[in-house]
Amino acid sequence: MKRLFIILSFVSISATAQQLKLQDAINIALKNSLDIQLAKNVVDQNAVLNHYGVAGGLPLVSATLTDNEQLSSINQKFNVGDSATRTIKTNNVASNNLAANVTAGIVLYNGMRIVSTKKRLEQLQSQSEQILNSQVQNTIAAVMTKYFDVVRQENYTKTIQQSIEASKERLKILEVRKSAGLANNADIFQAQIDLNTLNQALESQKLVIDQAKTDLLTLLTLKADSSVTVIDTIEIDQAVMLDSVLNNLTTNADIIAADQQVRINQLIVKETAAQRYPTLSANGGYSYSRNQNAAGQTILNTRYGPTIGINLAIPIYNGSAVKRQQRAAEIGVNNAELQKRILIRDYEANAVKTYQAYQNTLNQYKTERRNYQLTQDLLSLVMERFRLRVATIIELRDAQQSFEQAGYRLVNLAYAAKASEIELKRVANKLSF
Repeated sequence: MKRLFIILSFVSISATAQQLKLQDAINIALKNSLDIQLAKNVVDQNAVLNHYGVAGGLPLVSATLTDNEQLSSINQKFNVGDSATRTIKTNNVASNNLAANVTAGIVLYNGMRIVSTKKRLEQLQSQSEQILNSQVQNTIAAVMTKYFDVVRQENYTKTIQQSIEASKERLKILEVRKSAGLANNADIFQAQIDLNTLNQALESQKLVIDQAKTDLLTLLTLKADSSVTVIDTIEIDQAVMLDSVLNNLTTNADIIAADQQVRINQLIVKETAAQRYPTLSANGGYSYSRNQNAAGQTILNTRYGPTIGINLAIPIYNGSAVKRQQRAAEIGVNNAELQKRILIRDYEANAVKTYQAYQNTLNQYKTERRNYQLTQDLLSLVMERFRLRVATIIELRDAQQSFEQAGYRLVNLAYAAKASEIELKRVANKLSF
């Protein structure tokens, strides 16, 4: 596999700062990311709900107990034969009604609604896992992009420091010439101004680096004021091919989740349609009742025993509510399919645009790498000519500015190519570290 390398070496800014490697940064982000934790909690929720009991496929068992105490006034007249009657009349008669029962019921058939619901719960769990995978890939891509941005900013510092050394050398040569009466104050003043400007640029660049590190630490969910150093290289993989990226879009977690959403909506249609079918259920139980009265015709009445039965419910008419719900669910399927197509379209367009930028940046990088070497050689040559009083101060400044600009362009192109590579691999679900 053909690769390009930019070696970036830096001195640690702080002796107490901890060196942070890319793999360590990614591991920390995957462990601490709040977004990943939220996505994982959704997976756990759907795993708990993915059960036949939630779908309604298991028996429902319930128990009830009722105990009522009552005071009543009784006025009863009984026929005891031969046209004789007997009268019971009393006040504040205590009576107690005790009832207890245990019942169990299970659905035997309801138009396959339970089966469709269980499959929908499985799809929801699988979809949440894909969303979690997508979040993991997005987190890795974000950390890698920000990590290499810190590397880029550190390389800017190296270019500025090299230019500062050249400015110091120029000032030193001019001071030696002035002591010999061969230079004027104007050249020395200009050299000092240029040096001060570069020192200011270095201080400003340190702020940019600190803020870039803060952004990286935020992605890692670490304290924003933690002290870290990044000593790494930008390694660009030139073997990424557009056809491979486009062919692997089907493995992208977002597209898989979108496809699962279509199936989820299709199962909702089946669940809704099942409401139009009869529901057959079996039930059974055991009941106990006890009725005791202090007075009256019945003093004690106790009943107990098992029960078993079949229940059949046939929907006849419900105002066409189910029919409309089914139609709305079918529209939901169509919308899910359209959203999937839109997602694939956007991913394909993004992949093509990113690949175009990736290829263009690589071509520019190859040219700029040669330019950078040329500007280094030019700066060394002009400095030597300036030392021998063959080159002018303007020529030296121009060579120095060319070196600075080439250094900036080179690292920018390297970073842009790396960012494009990361995005292409993220889209193709091939991002690794």
